[in-house]
Amino acid sequence: MQWIEVCKDEALEEGTFIIVENDEGDEILVARAEGELLAVTNACSHDGRGFEGGCIEAGLLICPRHGSRFCLRSGKVLTPPAYADIDIFKVKSEAGIILVEV
Repeated sequence: MQWIEVCKDEALEEGTFIIVENDEGDEILVARAEGELLAVTNACSHDGRGFEGGCIEAGLLICPRHGSRFCLRSGKVLTPPAYADIDIFKVKSEAGIILVEV
């Protein structure tokens, strides 16, 4: 496993997210929600498309197309039409830089 740089800590505001790619081209969504840094795969398990245009409410990531809700802490799906959980990743802030483990 390795850590990749996401952005400067102050660049990610509460309730927002940023998308980064690992070396294989897989996208990871890194969010700040309820004061925590959290990371999940950037692909809704319902249709495989990314969460761009979605939002975060109370620690939940909401898919912009069909409204499925995912827990950012666990990756658990909470509402249909999605029924499968999504992967989570370790994320941290070190020396003012946010890093995600891939």
